[in-house]
Amino acid sequence: MFKFRHLSAAIAAAVLTACGSDSTTSMVATSTTHGTLVENPPFRIASVNAASFAAQLSANTTGAQLLQITGAPTCGVDFYYIKFWTVGAAGETTESSGALMVPTGAAPTCSGPRPIVLYAHGTQTDKAANIADITNPSNTEGALIAAMFAAQGYIVVAPNYAGYDISTLGYHPFLDAAQQSGEMIDTLTAARAALPNTLSSATSDSGKLFITGYSEGGHVAMATQRALEAAGRAVTAAAPMSGPYALEAFGDAIFFGSVDIGSTVFGPLLTSSYQHAYGNIYSATTDVYSATYATGIDTLLPSATPIDTLFANGALPQTALFDSTTPTVTIPGNATLSAELTAALAVPSDPSNPDTPLFDAGFGSPYLINNNYRVSYALDAAADPDGALPTPAAGVPLAAVAPTQTLRLAFYKNDLRNGDWAPNSPTLLCGGDQDPTVFFSVNTQTMAAFWSGLPAGLVTVLDVNATPAAPFAPIQAGFQGSQAQQLAFYLSAAGGSLSPAQAQQAIVEGYHTAVAPFCALGARSFFSQF
Repeated sequence: MFKFRHLSAAIAAAVLTACGSDSTTSMVATSTTHGTLVENPPFRIASVNAASFAAQLSANTTGAQLLQITGAPTCGVDFYYIKFWTVGAAGETTESSGALMVPTGAAPTCSGPRPIVLYAHGTQTDKAANIADITNPSNTEGALIAAMFAAQGYIVVAPNYAGYDISTLGYHPFLDAAQQSGEMIDTLTAARAALPNTLSSATSDSGKLFITGYSEGGHVAMATQRALEAAGRAVTAAAPMSGPYALEAFGDAIFFGSVDIGSTVFGPLLTSSYQHAYGNIYSATTDVYSATYATGIDTLLPSATPIDTLFANGALPQTALFDSTTPTVTIPGNATLSAELTAALAVPSDPSNPDTPLFDAGFGSPYLINNNYRVSYALDAAADPDGALPTPAAGVPLAAVAPTQTLRLAFYKNDLRNGDWAPNSPTLLCGGDQDPTVFFSVNTQTMAAFWSGLPAGLVTVLDVNATPAAPFAPIQAGFQGSQAQQLAFYLSAAGGSLSPAQAQQAIVEGYHTAVAPFCALGARSFFSQF
């Protein structure tokens, strides 16, 4: 989730000034075959030229800061709302929607044949989220990719995902590699069909295809790269960013106490997604969730109710994924393993561990996930350990091949190490090694190790938190400088004069979001080589 609220408002002002409603008449399709446009040409929500875009961004402090990262817009942008047919996790036909952002203008890089960036967004809880609606000040990620890619000459295609906006699916297939990659491809098919019929028809598809996405979208982007390559379709390059790629290893880390920020939101999205896909995650929600939260949790997210309100109303705990009372593991005939697993499930308490305060926040009362369910997961992980955890296996860290606990099995099925796929198009993996939401070491570094035998240069890793070094030194220095400036702001009177501990906590809580624009810049820099 992104928080560039002032930036999005500035962009909204720009596009609203530049263009009103588009009344172009569209043809309505009768076919519901996935990838088919519902309306062609699609509705143009807004249009902005490069000069007014830059002026509006410069007039706002947050927008001006983003301009320092993206560079001034070279192109204007037309924003189209595309509606198309796709399928859900169980093969259900559903209408879905997304964005087609088309660069415009006289500059050579703004019209004629242009490359496509196929973008997958991060996790949303708002059922009504629409990444195409740049006039909505809450559409912060749409604002980011408009400024970063479309205004720099890339055609941007981005789905809202099934379960959001106009989709009547009733759930979101969260981290479902097959469904989400399929929907990405359906979005691309629909956008390519729409492009020649838009008011921006001077801009065309060059045939170059770049794939990227952040957080949930990082997993989706990598799954889409895999699906397209498996189908023999050309991918020019890909840049998955801060994604939970090694999903089984990530699940193991969380269930053994390394509770990530956002876990009480991700949990219900995951179990609902996999229950619809596989039908075996639970017989009743009380199998997984404590009685405090079990009722209605299977249909809770995404929601029309803001997530902060759901927390305030007691529909979800804000941080307490697990019980602060450690469950006791009893394995008949194996007292040693019983004691080891009981200790492994305890609240992190080693004062020498700098991550302890963060992980401690994941335990409390009331809590979300039942102790019995957590123990069942731990027993499966102990019987069939993942190659990345608790100690990375030498060489290629494989996912466990035969999990039996149903949630862990679902993680395995959607772990991008499953099937031994390796990219054959240039790939950048970007993230930050202090990320408390999607752990860099468990995900990005595990995938890098998994692909360590590939030809040199095929996979590149960018850690924005590492010591600046070529070719990404300016991006790394920029991110680290922005973190230092943010910390100083929190400590200042203007930032609320937080204590050093409070200021550092605020930095930790905002870290995953703060990485996003710098990784997006890294992706654009990487794509510019091809």
